[in-house]
Amino acid sequence: MAKKNKHDKGAGSTPATVQLEKAGVEFHVYEYEHSNDHMDDGYGVEAATKLGFGEHQVFKTLMADTGSERVVGVVPVSGHMDLKALAAAVGAKKAAMADPKVAMRESGYVVGGISPLGQKTHHKTVLDESALQFDQILVSGGKRGLSVGVHPQDLLTVLNAIAAPIGTW
Repeated sequence: MAKKNKHDKGAGSTPATVQLEKAGVEFHVYEYEHSNDHMDDGYGVEAATKLGFGEHQVFKTLMADTGSERVVGVVPVSGHMDLKALAAAVGAKKAAMADPKVAMRESGYVVGGISPLGQKTHHKTVLDESALQFDQILVSGGKRGLSVGVHPQDLLTVLNAIAAPIGTW
């Protein structure tokens, strides 16, 4: 595991880290060797395990479709996203998971590396309110094997996002 501060350049530079740098937000870059051996558990669980963080502190980025727009939900890797709660948080009647190809095209990232930050197309974003209990949460840094640690309130501010109870366990 490599931990870098926001001034480190190189392998950790992605649209996600660029957005954080431009916003002047304090963040940390965590890199690990991605392996397909952990895919039964998921990319986020692999990140939590390899980086030594609890699964409630590492968050995954999921894209949903409300019928009129796509929205992003950010929930702990230890659980699932409640699509009904996500829809309610953005004022929609319903939501369904977006097609992975659509999510990759609109985010500019590959599945397993989709970050809520630095996406090609800006979407309304909802962060599960459980994040607010931590001084730092980890989200994808924009590629498999790269996470960024950021204060949840800073993430909300940078993304112009809201916090709501959208995670289930």
